[in-house]
Amino acid sequence: MTAAVYGQPGTGARFDWGLTGASELGRVCSVLVVVDVLSFTTSVEVAVGRGMRVHPFPWGEQAAEYALRVGAVAAVGRRRTTAEHPWSLSPAALSTAPVVADLVLPSPNGSAISAAASATGLPVVAACLRNARAVGRWLRRQGYGTTDAPVGVIASGERWPDGSLRPSVEDQLGAASVLDALSGVPGGLSVEAAMALAALASTPDVPAAVRGSVSGRELAESGFAEDVEVAVQVGVSDVVPVLRNGVFSAA
Repeated sequence: MTAAVYGQPGTGARFDWGLTGASELGRVCSVLVVVDVLSFTTSVEVAVGRGMRVHPFPWGEQAAEYALRVGAVAAVGRRRTTAEHPWSLSPAALSTAPVVADLVLPSPNGSAISAAASATGLPVVAACLRNARAVGRWLRRQGYGTTDAPVGVIASGERWPDGSLRPSVEDQLGAASVLDALSGVPGGLSVEAAMALAALASTPDVPAAVRGSVSGRELAESGFAEDVEVAVQVGVSDVVPVLRNGVFSAA
C-alpha cells in the first residue's frame, strides 16, 4: 500500500524529479512531460520547430554508432563542434545549424529520462520555458489531466559529481510553467505538483532567476551564455514535441 502513494493517486497532474521519479509516475500516468531547460528539452523544441526529428539517447560514445544505424546525425558535446559538424546539445547552435532529417541528441539527464520513458510505450512530451503553455494546451485538448488519464510532469534536474540528483531551479520553474497551464484540470494537482507551482508564483522574473541559477551561471561562465538566453524566452513557441516510437516530432 505504501508504494502506491508514490504515484500520487487520485489527481490529474503530478510532479516528480529525475529518472526515478519518471519511472514511478510512468507506471501510473497516461503521458509524461519531461523538462530539462538547460538544455535538452529546449534543444528538442528548437530542432523539432525547424523540422528535425530528434532521437533521445543516453549520454555516451555509443550515440554515434546508433546514429549510423538509423541514418541520423549525432550531436556532439558543445566544445566538440566544428564548422562541418555544428550539431550539439546547444539550443543556440541548433537554431542556426543546417536542418537534418534525423538528429540523435544525447544528454545525461533529459535525454536519458526520455529514452527510458519511451520504453514504457507512453507518449512523452518535451517541455521547456519556450513552449510550456503550448504543451499545457495540447495536453488539455488530448483529454489528459483527469484521474483516469493523469499527466506526470518530470523535472530532470542535474547531477552532482557522484551521480546523485541535484534539483535545479530552471527545471522546477519549467515544470511549474507546464503545471500552471494545467491548473484547473478535472483531476486537480497533486500536493507535489501544487508545491512546484508555488515556486513559480513566488518568482517575479523567471528569466532572471534562470540566469542567476547555478546551472545558468555555469553555462554562462563556460562561454555558452547564448544558450541560456535562448532557454529563457518564455512562451515564444507553439511547438509540442511528442516522443513516439523513439523519436520526437511535432504533435
